[in-house]
Amino acid sequence: MNWIVAIGSLAALCSMISFVPQAWRIVRSRDTASISPVTYSLTVTGFALWTAYGLGLGEWPLIVTNSVCFGLSAFILLMTLLPQAKKDALADTIDPKM
Repeated sequence: MNWIVAIGSLAALCSMISFVPQAWRIVRSRDTASISPVTYSLTVTGFALWTAYGLGLGEWPLIVTNSVCFGLSAFILLMTLLPQAKKDALADTIDPKM
């Protein structure tokens, strides 16, 4: 594996993992007061467009990375927009221990 592929792989891994702590914090705390819906709307749109771009090029690294980031950021946006009762129900489905 050359250094360019290694850097690209690490960048993709960091991008995908970066949303996990926020998503997990929301599931555990049910608190999204500090999350900006406008920012996450733009983020979700950006990842959707990057995924479409990757599909158009047939580039699997773009498709996979941006699809994962799209899913995680869309989850965060969804949890931000849901009313508290539905947010609690979804979080209980994901982590029933709470």
